[in-house]
Amino acid sequence: MENYLVLIAVIIDLLVGDPNILPHPVVIIGKGINWLELGLRKIFSGKFGLKIAGVILSVVVIGSTYLISQLILEIFFGFNYHLGLIINIWLLSTTIAIKGLIGAGREIYNQLTTDQLKQARKSLGWIVGRDTDSLEEGEIVRGTIETLAENTSDGIIAPLFFGLIGGAPLALAYKAVNTLDSMVAYQNEKYQDFGWAAAKIDDLANLIPARLTGGLFVIAAVFLNKEWKLALETIMKDAKKHPSPNAGFPEAAIAGALQIRLGGVNYYQGQRSKRAYLGQAKVDFATEQIQDTIKLIYWNTGIFLAGSYLLSLVLR
Repeated sequence: MENYLVLIAVIIDLLVGDPNILPHPVVIIGKGINWLELGLRKIFSGKFGLKIAGVILSVVVIGSTYLISQLILEIFFGFNYHLGLIINIWLLSTTIAIKGLIGAGREIYNQLTTDQLKQARKSLGWIVGRDTDSLEEGEIVRGTIETLAENTSDGIIAPLFFGLIGGAPLALAYKAVNTLDSMVAYQNEKYQDFGWAAAKIDDLANLIPARLTGGLFVIAAVFLNKEWKLALETIMKDAKKHPSPNAGFPEAAIAGALQIRLGGVNYYQGQRSKRAYLGQAKVDFATEQIQDTIKLIYWNTGIFLAGSYLLSLVLR
């Protein structure tokens, strides 16, 4: 996909985000997953059977997302080239979550700076899976930074990466992978077998984008006069300690750049969970670090777009 089309898609996301008046592909994908899950569970049972069902679900959802979006583009391009471009750009913009991600972070920042601790806990609860009802300010800051860092890869760099390679259809296929992971890849009795394939595919799909995101955070730290050397050192030392094979890379980069320590104890439905620490606690958590993370995200995205443009010039 041409770089200028990707840039336009990014600008659209920054300006309007996901307007409610338009149908969002991810919502449609989610409904398809629910419908297929109900059907497959009527056919398959047992540990092995549910794993087979999960493979079928993943292949059907990812494959149909790609093929249907490709067909839609072919229809519109066949009708009118410029209309096809518009639909192409819009579809790609729906896979990007810069405005939504930054907006969520800023909302929590504004609530903390205006002493709305209860509301900040509630807002954080909308974007993380952990219990937030009793978190103090420092833990709210930690949770916000962790989810901002991780979702920079999932919600920005990964869809842009796949969009540049294969246009809107491949970016949407990635979002299908991401949606499957968020809906059926839980480590619990209901989904540990059925969601096995979705989790493995998501790990594979994010292998390059997550590491790319971490590296881009290091470069962004240089421009923002943050601790880029410590960011790189923390990636090398701590990234693989994260329970996810990918999320540790952007989180470790942010931890190093801001001289903070991410990870630690979280509670999920009252159950205590200890996650390995990423980084060194050279400074305490402070609300302003959310703003620093947002600045790093903007620079991360800008560097990716500039780098991809330069690379396209070299490869021509």
